[in-house]
Amino acid sequence: TYSALISACEKDGQWEKALAFFDELQQRGLKPNIIVYGALISACEKGGQWEKALALFGELQQRGSEPDIITYSALISACEKGGEWEKALELFDQLQQ
Repeated sequence: TYSALISACEKDGQWEKALAFFDELQQRGLKPNIIVYGALISACEKGGQWEKALALFGELQQRGSEPDIITYSALISACEKGGEWEKALELFDQLQQ
């Protein structure tokens, strides 16, 4: 499955390849679920791509999905690694609500 492929890329630090699989998934008319988004955001986090992770998080919310603790954790970590501690704190506050 695509979630397994994206997770494998995330574990290997291949965020660009993870994004390519994500694009392929959508081109085939499949809808990514929370697991796919979580793995992709984690891949971006490990690749130092906090802005891309944040954009994916926004896309997830626009699709009407509710982010889970795993997704929030990956995004908070991505922001922290990118030096965006204020954004990380803002996300942590959102998580607490």
